[in-house]
Amino acid sequence: MPTPRETILTALHARLSALPATALRGEVLPERVPAEGLLILRDGEPGEPEVTLSPLAYHYQHRAEIEAVIQGSDRDAAFDTLTASIGTAVAADRTLGGLCDWVEAEAPRPVDLAVEGSASLKAATIAVVLHYTTDDPLS
Repeated sequence: MPTPRETILTALHARLSALPATALRGEVLPERVPAEGLLILRDGEPGEPEVTLSPLAYHYQHRAEIEAVIQGSDRDAAFDTLTASIGTAVAADRTLGGLCDWVEAEAPRPVDLAVEGSASLKAATIAVVLHYTTDDPLS
């Protein structure tokens, strides 16, 4: 049986997979970026939890990351559309079907991706904060 953390990350990946862009999880950047764009979900860091003792509960603000990549001639408009679609997907269900207390995406942070002999890439990392509670730090 998967842990709550894995269940939440799987649900977030499923939400991203519903977008027109190709959504991967934990993969390396492929040689070719699909025309609709590419999203790579990184599991990120759960961070230090706040702990309550009665009953014992660990409250996490887990920071997962989405790498959003666009390649092509109209990169700026396509990138804007892609990042807006991520925001819409997150806002549609901020609890991922009741798995989280709250899900919130942060503003994109641009990253440099140098590619020799290929069309330029426009990319950014988007942090997604997953607020959830579990009764065991290993789950």
